Amino acid sequence: MILYHGSNVAVREPSIIVSNRALDFGAGFYTTSNLAQAEKWAKLQCYRRGLGAPIVTAYDFDEAKASALRVLRFSSPDQDWLRFVVQNRRNSFQGPGYDIVIGPVANDNTMPVINDFMAGRLNEETTILLLKPQKLADQYAFLTFKGLSCLKCNEVREYV
Repeated sequence: MILYHGSNVAVREPSIIVSNRALDFGAGFYTTSNLAQAEKWAKLQCYRRGLGAPIVTAYDFDEAKASALRVLRFSSPDQDWLRFVVQNRRNSFQGPGYDIVIGPVANDNTMPVINDFMAGRLNEETTILLLKPQKLADQYAFLTFKGLSCLKCNEVREYV
């Protein structure tokens, strides 16, 4: 399977990125199977950082190797996904450690809903109902070096 990472630089050797932002699945290296989503992320990174060029790096993802690791997979934005994302965004996740987490990405359209839930303005059931119709791209978060070992860079593309 091919996964993509969008950035303002080429990332031939992925590493665990500890960000000053709380991310959906915690600190890690994020990819997607959706090329258009990676292109969007690349352009956003250039805009936010004010430098570089929109670059998408493609990786071969060794699913057989990953099957021996601790992988958490969410197939849709359900209650378990919502709880996991909220705990990570609050930096309060206390559950088991995972090498890879796969699931929907909380995008610009979903964050207001998730923020309303986190602020107590929406209950869990209403939040899930509001999130279900969203066409969410996926994200693969590689949270450990074991997880990263499942990726092999195969192409770097610059977008203008």
